[in-house]
Amino acid sequence: MYIVTGGAGFIGSAFVWKLNRMGIDDILVVDNLSRSEKWRNLARLRYADYMHRDEFMRRLRAGMEGGRDPFGARAVIHMGACSATTETDADFLMENNFRYTQTLALYCEAFRARFINASSGATYGDGSLGFSDDEQTMLSLKPLNMYGYSKQLFDLWAHRTGRLRRLASLKFFNVYGPNEYHKGDMMSVICKAHKQIRETGKLKLFKSHRAEYGHGEQMRDFIYVKDCLDVMWWLLENPAVNGVYNVGTGTARTWNDLARSVFQAMGREVDVEYIDIPEAIREKYQYFTEAPVEKLRRAGYDKDFNPLERGAGEYVREYLEKDDPHLDALA
Repeated sequence: MYIVTGGAGFIGSAFVWKLNRMGIDDILVVDNLSRSEKWRNLARLRYADYMHRDEFMRRLRAGMEGGRDPFGARAVIHMGACSATTETDADFLMENNFRYTQTLALYCEAFRARFINASSGATYGDGSLGFSDDEQTMLSLKPLNMYGYSKQLFDLWAHRTGRLRRLASLKFFNVYGPNEYHKGDMMSVICKAHKQIRETGKLKLFKSHRAEYGHGEQMRDFIYVKDCLDVMWWLLENPAVNGVYNVGTGTARTWNDLARSVFQAMGREVDVEYIDIPEAIREKYQYFTEAPVEKLRRAGYDKDFNPLERGAGEYVREYLEKDDPHLDALA
């Protein structure tokens, strides 16, 4: 059995789709659906069972205390966490992001299951120390928010206890793609841009408040979710590859590039309005992020990443422009 935590969320449900594409449906989806629209991400996927996160943890801990494996998992793909960078409840993040991940790592260690964990590019803070996924660099990072800190804590614990040699922890950068629609303000700018352009005919982007960057020339490493899935699948097939890895394209692109890609995919003329960055976030706003992926390449991953134009084009045309934009394993 494969266990996917956060399996109704963005990357989690997308990976269930990937498993389905590889002929696998012996999957336990773990999540907390509550009153959200995340259930729609599961409607066209195949999986053996769904379990609420709290019940899953209760059974997991009871089994571990009794020295037995309650699930018989071949692998745990842990995408289940609070991903809101604006979350301020530190105790909640400690339990939900840090302790939860620790428990799963110990379970996989005890019962010899593969463990793939979602860390985060947010661990890099303001980027002043660069974005290297080298473990020595990791020890000096200073995240800017509690979300990034909760992810950093697990990576540091795994490093300190030697467990990074037995698991893969992935630092996702700016991921976009189908099944992110429930995320509200945390949706990718491509998804937001499509809606804004469709409704108003134009797109609003932040002005630059630094002389070395033009308006809309701030840069991010945008990665299509299907590229992330390919990396994760490769790691499942290569269990000897362990440690912390960046998951990005290795090439930063501008917000203007993103805007042009979306307008082009929608068959519209580019019309961008630049607005001031709100003062509340202006001092912490990042002007550049880029994920070095040399470590992943040295480990043996050789598949090309989709450039922004191709990934955004497929996302817009094949999903956002359709009546049902969700990933479909049943088609």
